Amino acid sequence: MRIRSLGVIDDAVVELSPGFTAVTGETGAGKTMVVTSLGLLLGGRADPALVRIGAKAAVVEGRIALRPGSSATLRAEEAGAELDEGALLVSRTVSAEGRSRAFLGGRSVPVGVLSELADELVAVHGQTDQQGLLRPARQRAALDRYAGDAVAGPLAKYAGAYRRLRAVAVELEELITRARERAQEADLLRFGLDEIAAVEPLPGEDAELAAEAERLGHAEALASAAAVAHAALAGNPEDPESVDATTLVAGAHRALDAVRSHDPALAALAERIGEVAILLGDVAGELAGYADDLDADPLRLAAVEERRAALTALTRKYGEDITAVLAWAQEGAARLTELDGDDDRIEQLSAERDGLRDELSVLAQELTDARTEAAARFAEAVTAELASLAMPHARVSFSVSQSEDPEGVAVGGRTVAYGPTGADEVELLLAPHPGAPPRPIAKGASGGELSRVMLAVEVVFAGTDPVPTYLFDEVDAGVGGKAAVEIGRRLAKLAKSAQVVVVTHLPQVAAFADRQLLVEKTNDGTVTRSGVTVLEGEDRVRELSRMLAGQEDSETARAHAEELLATARADG
Repeated sequence: MRIRSLGVIDDAVVELSPGFTAVTGETGAGKTMVVTSLGLLLGGRADPALVRIGAKAAVVEGRIALRPGSSATLRAEEAGAELDEGALLVSRTVSAEGRSRAFLGGRSVPVGVLSELADELVAVHGQTDQQGLLRPARQRAALDRYAGDAVAGPLAKYAGAYRRLRAVAVELEELITRARERAQEADLLRFGLDEIAAVEPLPGEDAELAAEAERLGHAEALASAAAVAHAALAGNPEDPESVDATTLVAGAHRALDAVRSHDPALAALAERIGEVAILLGDVAGELAGYADDLDADPLRLAAVEERRAALTALTRKYGEDITAVLAWAQEGAARLTELDGDDDRIEQLSAERDGLRDELSVLAQELTDARTEAAARFAEAVTAELASLAMPHARVSFSVSQSEDPEGVAVGGRTVAYGPTGADEVELLLAPHPGAPPRPIAKGASGGELSRVMLAVEVVFAGTDPVPTYLFDEVDAGVGGKAAVEIGRRLAKLAKSAQVVVVTHLPQVAAFADRQLLVEKTNDGTVTRSGVTVLEGEDRVRELSRMLAGQEDSETARAHAEELLATARADG
């Protein structure tokens, strides 16, 4: 990795070797920045406070060797990254303003892609991870991870059934809670539909009746006007001397028709007058028929007004006209069918809920059985690892239990509480010595013991779900003496099958490393390119002496340092 303008590091290169690399240095020298840098390359949160004061941005670049055909390789290629002789170039930039950019194989990618690769490439463990292991939820997740497909299969089915049950329960609760509102809405709809059905309106009937009422209300005036117009056109039979338009036009037509053969223009006018005569005759006939057909019956007018009043009562409530009223009735009938169907829906959902609860009971029992079996194997494997970490009498076990809940699911003949991951409450227990009762590790383990339990758990995982690289950030805190030597020995053993990077302050651990890196500050308080060096020979003995006694030139410390190195070489 190359690190620039990150924390106390100005510009430094960290060369991590295959096998076991130990990173050491004085407190505050910047060892943790190595962990932080790797975290950024793996998609960790970008904190602008990490950018060196005066710098525009912090930059971390890394070269990661990938196994051909691995899922990480395939994911990188999907993101458009190009590999360099089987290695992946990764870069992360964090600006002082908080902006972050990520590059993978020369291609700009979302930071989330780096996070996806992280799970395949590196397992990072530090003091915060130890604290996380104290939480039962993390312990359950660790057990499930160890159990593999035996838990993953039923857990996936359980999770799907659980999500569906929650959705059914929410819908069912909403339907039941709104039952009164739905009943009130249904009653209002039924009343409205019955009211409309009782009137039986026809499309456009309101407009037709309005026109008829207007005609009936002015029947006398209409009849009088029609009679006067008819008399003007066709004459008054009671007054033989009256002059009418039909007679006058007929006279004009006869006058022209007599001489039409002498002038074509006059003949054309005679034709037009003839057409006028025909039109006047038609209009006069229709006026006579109109007067005969006009109904001035007051009973009919009363019936029309009564019908209009019934229709108006509907338009006041359900629409601006009868067409809108009929549309409301159609929509209301559909909504009423939907509301009436809710009772059937409640019955269907209740049956589905009961079926899902039965299914969850079966799957929860499968999860409990699988976890119980895996817990015994996991505890046995971790206990064996603790024996090699200077805790030969410690015993680790898992408590897989359930809590009674009358609203829960049936597991093992009891009704117990359940959640998205099953009905099991998983807790890691530690008995540090014979005769000591098993207690939760949060209460029964000291800091040093917790560090070793954490390491033992990770070593067990390495055998079942290996990743290429393990990074431990001072997980040896609180440990010393023989236990520290055993931790160093165990890390060296783990490094035979994976790359192991350890940030440590313990010389007993550092002595077992295949490569030891020293992080040093310059006089101005920064770490430069020359501030991260690979220690070999005499330089490594001096650093181990400093770590042992705080004095590089102490003969006793030097002798102890050389003894530690000799022990590590002998184990190797």
